[in-house]
Amino acid sequence: TYFFALSPHALIMNPTLNLRTHIFSPKTLEKVMLREKPVVPPDSVIKTFGNLKGDRIDLILTQDGEGLCQGSFIVKNGEWAKFFLDTWFDPLYRSYNFQKAEAHALEHIVQWHPTILTKLALIPHRLLNTYNVDIASRGGKDNLYKEGDFVVRLVGCETDPKRSCEDEFEEFYVRLKKGKVG
Repeated sequence: TYFFALSPHALIMNPTLNLRTHIFSPKTLEKVMLREKPVVPPDSVIKTFGNLKGDRIDLILTQDGEGLCQGSFIVKNGEWAKFFLDTWFDPLYRSYNFQKAEAHALEHIVQWHPTILTKLALIPHRLLNTYNVDIASRGGKDNLYKEGDFVVRLVGCETDPKRSCEDEFEEFYVRLKKGKVG
C-alpha cells in the first residue's frame, strides 16, 4: 500500500485518475522516472540513479526550479517509510536551522544519505503537482495547471498577503464541481 501526502493548499482535480496505473506501478514508474537528474536543480552534483527498477522505489517526488516538492508526494508503506519519515523529521535536522525548514532538510537527506536516494524516483512535475500561478523560479508556465492534470497546488497562497487561498480554492472547486476535469 502507498501513502499519498497532499498539501492542505492543493486540490485533486482529476479524481477519476487511477494512481496505480498513472504513477506507481513498477512498469509505469520505469517509464516516467527522471534518471541521472540533479536532485537539487539546476546543478547539484548528486543525481538520481539511472539504473533503478520501478519495483525498488519507495518514495516518489517531483521537483521544480527551486528544488524538491514536498507538497505532494507518495511513499510506500512499510519499514523503509518509517525510517524515511523518522529521518526527515528527526530533531537533529530540525535544529539545523535550514533556510526553508523541512524542504531543505528533505534535500539534504536525499542527497547525502544513499539509503534514501536509492529508493527515490523523481517524476515529471505535471504528473503529481501543478501550480495555479506562474512562478518563474519554480518552472513558470511549464508547471501551470492544465485541464486533465491530477493535482493543482495553490503554492504560496498562505504566505502572500495579496492572495487569498479561499478565493483561489473556490475557482478550482467550481471547475471540479462542473465536471471540467480529466
